[in-house]
Amino acid sequence: MTAVAEAVEPASPAIQGRSPLMLALRRLRRDKVAMVSLGVILLIVLMAVFAPVFAHITGHPPNEQYRDIGLTADGLPKGPNSTFWLGTDDLGRDILVRIAYGARISLLVGVVATAITVAIGVVLGLAAGFLGGLVDTVLARLVDVVLSVPFLLVAIALVSVTGPSLSITVLVIGFFSWASVARIVRGQVLSLREREFVEAARSLGSSDTRIMFVDILPNVLAPVIVYTTLLVPVVIVTQATLSFLGLGLPPPTADWGGMISASQNYYTTAWWFIFFPGLALLVTTLAFNLFGDGVRDAFDPRADRL
Repeated sequence: MTAVAEAVEPASPAIQGRSPLMLALRRLRRDKVAMVSLGVILLIVLMAVFAPVFAHITGHPPNEQYRDIGLTADGLPKGPNSTFWLGTDDLGRDILVRIAYGARISLLVGVVATAITVAIGVVLGLAAGFLGGLVDTVLARLVDVVLSVPFLLVAIALVSVTGPSLSITVLVIGFFSWASVARIVRGQVLSLREREFVEAARSLGSSDTRIMFVDILPNVLAPVIVYTTLLVPVVIVTQATLSFLGLGLPPPTADWGGMISASQNYYTTAWWFIFFPGLALLVTTLAFNLFGDGVRDAFDPRADRL
């Protein structure tokens, strides 16, 4: 009778474990501020992707100068109206369309420069922390040198030799940002290289390269992801700063930093000229920072309440 009862009794469902990544994503979804920030970021991305749609709807290409209808009789920018929704700049160009195209530059530089920075920093940080010895000493001194070099002076020198361009901007930002990533990764690797799973991999004959990229790298991805989300707004602001100083993209390319720089002489007579590009930069960096804070809290094991 007992055997029959056990046969009829339904099997209990298997308990499914949840990985740290799944737990972090679950915490992140419950963070309302992070989710709102992610929504804002997606809207900015859509604005950048569909920038030509803005130009088509308004009928104003980004670099077209409307000196007859886009400027006042005194040659000043016109304020927001039915023709130019966010007003015009000092050359009679549509600010709305230029902000949309400027979002492309900011996001492109932010993503590409951050990817280069993280890739270099992770590889060198892994090598320094795992190999140790002379390699660690040389790379640690290299990190100190990079962090001590004056960023703006080198940027000015490079631009004076090569001229302003998108590639120079990305390379300069990437070169001066990887050292912080490498230092973070190195510290994480130093605490992991003597763990049991690394010793087990060594006993099985795994090479140093396999141990670094297969066994150790997945365990340092959490702080790298957090730092990456916080690095993107820093890169965007840095690119805008270079453009503001005349070291970014050459005109007439639509760029938020360049637009803010061109509006300096008009902030008392044409507030919209500096307000809307500055607002776009502020909203973008604030959204990335708040989302990065949410990602950091989600990956923090001390915040685990599940």
